[in-house]
Amino acid sequence: MSPGILIGLGIALLLVFAYFGHLAEKKRREELAALARSLGFRFDPGPDRGHDEEYGHFEIFRRGHSRVARNTLAGRLTVDDRLYRVVAGDFRYQVTSGSGKNRSTHTYRFSYVIVELPFHPPDLLIRPEGMFDKLAGVFGFDDIDFESEEFSRKFYVKSSDKQFAYDVVHPRMMEFLLKGLPAALDVEQGRLCFADGHRRWTPEQFRRRLDYLERFLALWPEHLMVQLDGGGRHVV
Repeated sequence: MSPGILIGLGIALLLVFAYFGHLAEKKRREELAALARSLGFRFDPGPDRGHDEEYGHFEIFRRGHSRVARNTLAGRLTVDDRLYRVVAGDFRYQVTSGSGKNRSTHTYRFSYVIVELPFHPPDLLIRPEGMFDKLAGVFGFDDIDFESEEFSRKFYVKSSDKQFAYDVVHPRMMEFLLKGLPAALDVEQGRLCFADGHRRWTPEQFRRRLDYLERFLALWPEHLMVQLDGGGRHVV
């Protein structure tokens, strides 16, 4: 087979992949738009290149280059008579390595949910513990330990205020988290970011993660909420 035919076949395959990719993205946008309508949220499929600046205090939005958010859902959740503003969607960034002929660029995509809290608590990070966390512990860089040995073994918890971490991660919260944590919970500057940084979620997974966050926030003890917001019910 001649080189020209091979090149032509290669181009044809690329066009086929691009076409089916376009159809898949179109279907995703339609399904996310339907999800937004069912939740009473707004939906914007277009790019939001200022997203990583608005939420750049979260490390997950500072990675790589060519960063952009798309398929943005925005609305509000009500948890125990408190209103929380929510932004969710897809995020993409690229990482370039090497130089010259060895230069390559990889694209990464993941989904996220960000909740605006009606108060400004201390920073708090909760995520499944990994191998590097265990190695760091060997050298004295420990996370916060809890009475539950099982929970301390399975989760990495870090906070700017250790007492705040203990207040949030009480026994019922530990029991809830031990049932499964589908993404990291990162509280910074009065916002809660829920993302794993690795994959995009289906519309149904978005819905389940919103439900998960409602249950997570509902488990914050009332005495802590009163302390954080002065006992009021704030709208953000």
